[in-house]
Amino acid sequence: MFETAIDLITKAKKVIVIQAENPDGDSLGSSLAIEEILGNLDIETVLYCPIEIPKYLRYIKGWDRVTSEFDTTADLAIIVDTTADVLLTKVLETPGVRHYLETHEVLVIDHHTSSSNLSFNHHLLTGEAVASAEIIFELAQKANWKITQLAADNLMSAILSDSLGFSVENLTPETFFIAGKLTELGASCADIEKRRREYMKKSAEILKYKGRLLERIDYLLDGKLAYIHVPWDEIKEYSDQYNPSVLVLDEMRLVENVEIAVAIKTYPDGKLTGKIRCNIPIANIVAGYFGGGGHEYAAGFRIYESLDQTLPELVSATDKAIKEYYDKSKAS
Repeated sequence: MFETAIDLITKAKKVIVIQAENPDGDSLGSSLAIEEILGNLDIETVLYCPIEIPKYLRYIKGWDRVTSEFDTTADLAIIVDTTADVLLTKVLETPGVRHYLETHEVLVIDHHTSSSNLSFNHHLLTGEAVASAEIIFELAQKANWKITQLAADNLMSAILSDSLGFSVENLTPETFFIAGKLTELGASCADIEKRRREYMKKSAEILKYKGRLLERIDYLLDGKLAYIHVPWDEIKEYSDQYNPSVLVLDEMRLVENVEIAVAIKTYPDGKLTGKIRCNIPIANIVAGYFGGGGHEYAAGFRIYESLDQTLPELVSATDKAIKEYYDKSKAS
């Protein structure tokens, strides 16, 4: 698995690193670390994301090098932190991109997954890890590629993001081992957190809006499912300042008895997007019901259905996933 990835990368002269249309700290930090590592190998690297990097992620050094222009002259594409077509919809709808992916080598680096539903041929590099950044660190170690202080900072930012500051359940001893090595290489958790807090600052307007969102949260399934709907007019008004879903998902997840928090946005073309965060490992299962994907504690989906039709389906899928999880827990 690592051998194939090393072979693909070392043969390439130019690489395009692709993030999904819902970039997060892991996808951004991992992409920037790949750029830094490959730069030391004299491999030209282009960082691509179909949307502008959200302001709350701009504490990660180098975010401004990510472009929304897809460079089809690259020899190799590396997709980070997703194995789901639905999370690459904007990428695949860009003229020429699907043809590029179907006619070039594609390496997918993701974590906590054993399969992929991507609709084009690709090589999957994966493993049980809290973040894709861990897989990238292991790849660099096996290939004996240099990890600079900046690459270490990017990888640590990614791990801190997906592990919620080393607090999630799926942490492993390997996570802490890698974090220790990155610290030796110059990464500073304190510096990263200081930058993150600075970029997390909100305007008074956004704080007032967050209060209105919190008041609108619905609690379903005897309080196990926390749900919020964000209509298009609010997306249009506030998204440039802050992603409405991100504003409240963590608070929703941390309410007593809540097992899963879901934010659904509606768009003028009839599209719905769902962002899921969980306290038990069922996010990918619920997202999968709608053709989406992701990881056990964080996932998403995109569909074209009415909200009235989707909400009962969400409740049903969540209820089933929760019951199956606890049934398996009891059996073991």
